[in-house]
Amino acid sequence: MKNNWQSKIIVTGAVVGAIVGVVAAVILVQNAEKTGTRPSLTAGDGVKVGLGLMGVLKMLADFGAR
Repeated sequence: MKNNWQSKIIVTGAVVGAIVGVVAAVILVQNAEKTGTRPSLTAGDGVKVGLGLMGVLKMLADFGAR
């Protein structure tokens, strides 16, 4: 019972992450259909996405530390 809240937070985080990932993929596909090209992710784009995600995770960690 003591760890029940931890499990709920982990499951909630996983569900929210999956939903955000699906929404991002749908947006990427829609933009590709509008331009008539296939989506491509360059190494530079990957670095930008990774750094952005690290920033979001740092904000969440700081929020949780309060």
